[in-house]
Order: sequence, then C-alpha cells, then structure tokens
Amino acid sequence: VQLVQSGGGLVPAGGSLRLSCAASGFTNGIGWLRQAPGKEREGVACIAASNGQPYYADSVRGRFSISRDDAKNTMYLQMNNLKPNDTAVYYCASPGCRRPHQYEYWSQGTQVTVSS
Repeated sequence: VQLVQSGGGLVPAGGSLRLSCAASGFTNGIGWLRQAPGKEREGVACIAASNGQPYYADSVRGRFSISRDDAKNTMYLQMNNLKPNDTAVYYCASPGCRRPHQYEYWSQGTQVTVSS
C-alpha cells in the first residue's frame, strides 16, 4: 500500500485546510496523525476497520472531520477553526485505528502551519 498525501500549508488561526491521502491498494481503516517539533507523534483522527466509525482526539473533536471516498480510494481530513498548536507535520496511515507505532503504511507527511 502506498499513501500519497496532498494539502497543507500556512493558514491564519481560525482558518481551514483540507488534507487528502490517495491510496494505492486496499486500506483497511485509516488514520491521520501529526508530529509537532519536539513532541511525539500523536493520533488525530481515524476510521476503524471494524465498524467504520470515526474517532477523534479530544484536542480536535468538533473542529476536524475525517472521511473517505472509497470510489477514489482517497481519505480526507477537513480541519476547521485551526489553532496555532495545531501546527505540525501531518501524516495519513493505515490500517487504522491503532497506536502511532503500530501503523504499517505511512504517507510522506505534509506541513501545516497555523499563524497566530
């Protein structure tokens, strides 16, 4: 499985961004994770393979939305009301939902910077 990510960039606080992750091959559940400078990689959102339900970290619940388009084999992370502490490198990974070190396949990552 190869995961190719797009989106990201620089946005002012309160703004929105959408990340996309195109998969080649079957993906059984997906996840979005991020890593800020000096911090460990953390899960942001995921869709479980077992029940197809989305799960969110407390820090992003109500602001971020994870979705997938199976026809396009693409996953999305819609990020609204972004805050400066959302600044990080974001990754998509599969299969989800797992602890960060348990994901098998990773995208190349993309920088999201939120200015105050």
